[in-house]
Amino acid sequence: MAELINILIVEDEKRLAEILKKQLEESGYKADIANDGYSGKEMMSNTIYNLVILDINLPIINGYELCREIRKTNNNIPIIMLTAFSTPENKITGFELGADDYIIKPFDFRELLARINVFIKRSGQNETNQKLHIADLVMDISSKTVFRGDKKIDLTAKEFKLLETFMKNRDKLLPREFIIEQVWGIDFDPSTNIIDVYVNYLRKKVDKDFDHKLIHTKFGFGFYCSEKEI
Repeated sequence: MAELINILIVEDEKRLAEILKKQLEESGYKADIANDGYSGKEMMSNTIYNLVILDINLPIINGYELCREIRKTNNNIPIIMLTAFSTPENKITGFELGADDYIIKPFDFRELLARINVFIKRSGQNETNQKLHIADLVMDISSKTVFRGDKKIDLTAKEFKLLETFMKNRDKLLPREFIIEQVWGIDFDPSTNIIDVYVNYLRKKVDKDFDHKLIHTKFGFGFYCSEKEI
């Protein structure tokens, strides 16, 4: 099953936000809604998203400021500003703060969807040759190889996918539901102990022979990969 693509819509026009959510989900994406900038910021802190659709004229924290806040911690996530502010100055400000694209309301959903598809495809292409690093643990996604220092670590396909999920989200506490969706698919039973079994497999291969442990559990909350315990 393809990796779940999760999109955050930050839009205070509730009817528009609901329509966008429905259209995106009909197009095969998962979508969440925040109706103000503060809620958007909190959701970005607690959930992993692949793309953000961001209005500018938002309550509490406006879209410009939220864009700036997102870019302080995440330089890679695509941000599409969707707004009625159409002057060149508005667009320039958006791009200078880190937006990747700027669409003026009213808009055709087909155009928005086409741009989303481009960003998601581009993200996938960028990952093809990506190497992930945590301490002396290195994963080469293109060659499907993993090394811990000079030691080559042989993983099954599911172990590789689980470790890739951890490493792409380093230092982030991942709940069981998210891991299940990413590695086994959304229809998999979240009550199963399969995650614990596979985390144990990974620990034996990645951490067992090394003093510095990288795979951690926060009981009752989830799992994470980090050079230090959270």
